[in-house]
Amino acid sequence: MKRSKTFAGIATVALVGSLALAGCGSDDGDDNNSGSSGSDKNTSDSSSPAAKKGDGKLVVGTLLPQTGDLAYLGPPEFAGVQLAIDEINKAGGVDGQQITQVKADSGDGTPDIAGASTDKLLNQGADVIVGAAASGVSLSVIDKIVNAGKVMFSPANTAAAFDTYDDKGLYFRTSPSDRLQGQVIGNMAVEDGHSNVAVMARQDAYGEGLAEQVKATLEEKGATVSEFILYNADAENFTAEVNKVAAAKPDAIVLVSFNETTKIVPQLISKGVGPKDAQLYFVDGNMADYSDQKFDLTGVKGTFPAPAEVDPGFNKLLDSVADGGKLKDYTYGPQSYDAVMLIALASLAAGDDDGGAIAAKIVEMSKDGEKCTGWEQCSALVKAGTDIDYEGASGPTDMNDTGSPNKATIGIQEYKGNKYSQIDSVSGVLE
Repeated sequence: MKRSKTFAGIATVALVGSLALAGCGSDDGDDNNSGSSGSDKNTSDSSSPAAKKGDGKLVVGTLLPQTGDLAYLGPPEFAGVQLAIDEINKAGGVDGQQITQVKADSGDGTPDIAGASTDKLLNQGADVIVGAAASGVSLSVIDKIVNAGKVMFSPANTAAAFDTYDDKGLYFRTSPSDRLQGQVIGNMAVEDGHSNVAVMARQDAYGEGLAEQVKATLEEKGATVSEFILYNADAENFTAEVNKVAAAKPDAIVLVSFNETTKIVPQLISKGVGPKDAQLYFVDGNMADYSDQKFDLTGVKGTFPAPAEVDPGFNKLLDSVADGGKLKDYTYGPQSYDAVMLIALASLAAGDDDGGAIAAKIVEMSKDGEKCTGWEQCSALVKAGTDIDYEGASGPTDMNDTGSPNKATIGIQEYKGNKYSQIDSVSGVLE
């Protein structure tokens, strides 16, 4: 594996207006409050503690994909949550009380089942809800969750909209905005020597936002975007779109997609612009194990938020708690583990499992104090009254005052056959 590097020019990432709805997700949410000022969540002070509002028993609800185009993300995310809960409970829980979990399927927004699933979790007493994976799904239920006074903490949302959403100070995430991923992909394509690049993306919040950032970066770096195509992800085929890409004769193609990748790649191959003909780049939405497909993705590169160095030991731990044993993918497993750890540490610091009390401590747990890892080390420091800086399985978890990471690492992946492995990483700071 190559050594992690810091992406030049990413120290301060400018917010691109057209990315307001970018993210790992479909455009199924109604972002009525997008653009309003996000709540400042770094609200802890030295005043006397308020009376406890919770019942003393932390209940974690999981709203993650078990069905739909993003179902492949569900197993590692559920495993990350379970691994953290098991570690905490083995050490005695939070303030001597075991954490309990209630689960629900978020789907991918088509059909919309997230609303009913959220009601189920709230009715089962969830104090916090981990999820959803898709930004569009999260936007469709965020008001319901925060209006109930509960914390919403996503391991996978990447939409820039969450930085300004009026979330009552109750929304958090452990994955960075696609402002970073889009710049990394565009820069990588140019560094790989490509100057005529086609961008093909699903026409929804996730696809449009990420694709626009890729396009802007490519053009900034001097490359020509020969085709910029947004497609209907529910289409039966993508013949017209692929024909346009082929006519442009690109030397590289960025495909911002979900599971429809399995339809698009064979059509690209048939038109002479497949992986053997033009460099193909994937993103977090379609970086998956395609072992069940007949095409060959050898040489295809892609990106998703990931630790700078893959930890085989941590992945084995995820395997040990995953339903059915060894996972095919580990994407967002570390971020899910970190979400639960930050929630539990915040609850411990607050001495309360109430959503508002937890939210007031999460940012504080993520940065500026004594660095620590894992529940045993970090909880001991919290109990001693020490300000901590939780270092996660996904890397630094430092959050800004809106509850989003301001430090992040994007893993660069490459396929050999139809399975990928991490070959490099790029770190950046978002402000």
